[in-house]
Amino acid sequence: MIRDAERTKKLLLKAATDEFAAYGIAGARIDRIAASAGVNKAMIYSYFESKDNLFDTVFNAMTSASLEQVVFDVADLPGYAGRLFDSFEDNPDTVRLTTWYQLERPHGTPLHAVVASNAAKLHELRGAIAAGTLPDRFEPVEFLALVRAVVLSWSTTVPELGPAVPKDRARRRAVIVDAVRRLIAFD
Repeated sequence: MIRDAERTKKLLLKAATDEFAAYGIAGARIDRIAASAGVNKAMIYSYFESKDNLFDTVFNAMTSASLEQVVFDVADLPGYAGRLFDSFEDNPDTVRLTTWYQLERPHGTPLHAVVASNAAKLHELRGAIAAGTLPDRFEPVEFLALVRAVVLSWSTTVPELGPAVPKDRARRRAVIVDAVRRLIAFD
């Protein structure tokens, strides 16, 4: 039987994404990932060396895909927020993986894709503030954190508030876009 390394890696990454999204890094089990992918667990160690490296590969791939799909546009932060919201709604594992990453890796080695993305966004925000196209009431990192928090607001709502959350996706999106529009408004 001829092994197809690329196919096996894809199966493992899909299974690992599902496992990490559901259980986090600490709760994920190599046995479940291997079983879900239909491969021997030794293949995980052969390709990725460790569960941590497998998570890093999954998280980097997810981050890269998200960055390609949702282009940051400092000239249209409300539009960016809406597109990011859409991305999270269409790919809920992104929010779950990011949450697990934040919970389980607060002091870990920074991932290159995340560092590079944040540096580019902060640079653009700094330039927009200096050019006067964004108000100067917040530092670039504050703008970025606030936009991200607004975008994630519906995803991170406590379950007890759930019944009151608008069921209509378009309404939830409109609230986010309007909130970011107000955040960047000159008053």
